[in-house]
Amino acid sequence: MTEHNGQAGAETERLDFVRQIVADDCKSGKWDGRVHTRFPPEPNGYLHIGHAKSICLNFGIAAQFGGKCNLRFDDTNPCKEEQEYVDSIIHDVRWLGWDWEDRLYFASDYFEQMYQWAVELIQKGKAFVCDLTAEQTRRHRGTLTEPGTESPYRDRSIEENLDLFARMRAGDFPDGARTLRAKIDMSHPNINMRDPVIYRILHAAHHRTGDTWCIYPMYDWAHGLEDSIEGITHSICTLEFENHRPLYDWFLDALAVHHPQQIEFARLNLTYTLMSKRKLLRLVQDKYVSGWDDPRMPTLGGLRRRGFSPDSIRKFCKVIGVNKFNSTIDYALLEHCVREDLNRTSPRVMAVLRPLKVVLSNYPDGQVEWLEAINNPEDPAAGTRKVPFSKVLYIEQDDFMEDAPKKFFRLAPGREVRLRYAYFIRCDEVVKDADGTIIELRCSYDPATRGGDAPDGRKVKATLHWVAAEQALDAEVRLYEHLFTKEDPEQTEDGQDFTANINPDSLQILTGCKVEPSLKDTEPLQRCQFERLGYFCADPDSTAGKLVFNRTVTLKDTWAKLQKKQKK
Repeated sequence: MTEHNGQAGAETERLDFVRQIVADDCKSGKWDGRVHTRFPPEPNGYLHIGHAKSICLNFGIAAQFGGKCNLRFDDTNPCKEEQEYVDSIIHDVRWLGWDWEDRLYFASDYFEQMYQWAVELIQKGKAFVCDLTAEQTRRHRGTLTEPGTESPYRDRSIEENLDLFARMRAGDFPDGARTLRAKIDMSHPNINMRDPVIYRILHAAHHRTGDTWCIYPMYDWAHGLEDSIEGITHSICTLEFENHRPLYDWFLDALAVHHPQQIEFARLNLTYTLMSKRKLLRLVQDKYVSGWDDPRMPTLGGLRRRGFSPDSIRKFCKVIGVNKFNSTIDYALLEHCVREDLNRTSPRVMAVLRPLKVVLSNYPDGQVEWLEAINNPEDPAAGTRKVPFSKVLYIEQDDFMEDAPKKFFRLAPGREVRLRYAYFIRCDEVVKDADGTIIELRCSYDPATRGGDAPDGRKVKATLHWVAAEQALDAEVRLYEHLFTKEDPEQTEDGQDFTANINPDSLQILTGCKVEPSLKDTEPLQRCQFERLGYFCADPDSTAGKLVFNRTVTLKDTWAKLQKKQKK
């Protein structure tokens, strides 16, 4: 089947188990052939790579089967939700390439309807106002092996319950004084069915409704009702909601309203990464990172700032597929998808991160040549650009070794190398400062080798990147590694938490870097490949007088290498 989406493009999707359910429903005529999904984030943090899997699944299924997908915010907890998160989520979903058209909804849009349905549940004798505290409610709930105990307030009359619930809404009681609970079965083997709380008292201003409400619906109550109101056909959730499905079904059946089908799939787990918004928030609040969009964070904002493209993330979500069982994906696979995309789309430029000065002693003083360089060998339509070449250049410090071993093929005293798009050069002299540090190389160039091989047939074993000193632009480059030292950041010693595994070397900032002049007008978030060094992205911190680049990924593809090794 083909996925059609104006911004996301057309891709061929394999029929995973969720899509198979949807396909079977379409074939049987269930839902009158309609397919209507939704992506329902809570606005209590920024979206991360795990959410991308859900976004691509929900919007992708709707697109694939000619249906619709809503963007709906489950904003039922005013203490943790902010407009900042709403704005960031809207931006991230659009950035990934998906469009909800005019179907942007909020749970808070339905607060009055949810309240009226709660009243209906009371009138049917299926809900009651409970005076137990939160701790008492937990104790009454029982355990996995022992049934719960009924609340002493369970048999209140319908009239008393209606009056108390109305007074809860009116603000007559303090926080935590009372709750509204469903009347189901305190001996049910599924703990979620043991008279769950539907409403709690919370005198807190909501980011959309202000002080209109002082009671707020619980997620389990609200979620199914939102799906019902919006006419959702397939309510796709992560696997932790599987045990909540009987409650989802019970609420909708008790009210005799439109009843979507809830389907659960395994959430994304990624090595070296946390997927808990609560823990990601702690990283931000305790300043382990610079913010939600720190390039070390797995948030979509962080990945975008680091240089990940929407196409690469959608490709990653397609490659990992949709399963019914939990597993952990190697971060290297995500990097592989990024490299594949950036290799096709990123222009090549030359940059020197740790400059070593090279003076071509036999090159004419004041002369500047503009050499033709290929923008992207993977994309002929990308064309070429001009790069300046002159007497004084910079190369990487690592590309020179004074006492070079036999297998070191780069520049060394008396040895020749090729400069990319330019000439052969030979190192004739090494200049050091008073401390013995190499500060300059004196070299000679062969004018007969411009852009090609030597006429006499001699060969070199290395080609180096470089920049011309006079025209080079100064830049700061930020090199990122995993934020955590362990594949599972939660794996800690006794008494420690995940912060004990934070990598102290996850960020290295290089100043005094030199980049070619074609990068002068680089826009924030513009991606490119620094030849031989990796893929980089211009950071929003860049200004007209200071270029800042983040390393997205290196050129070394550990995933591709591993796959190749496994095939042998």
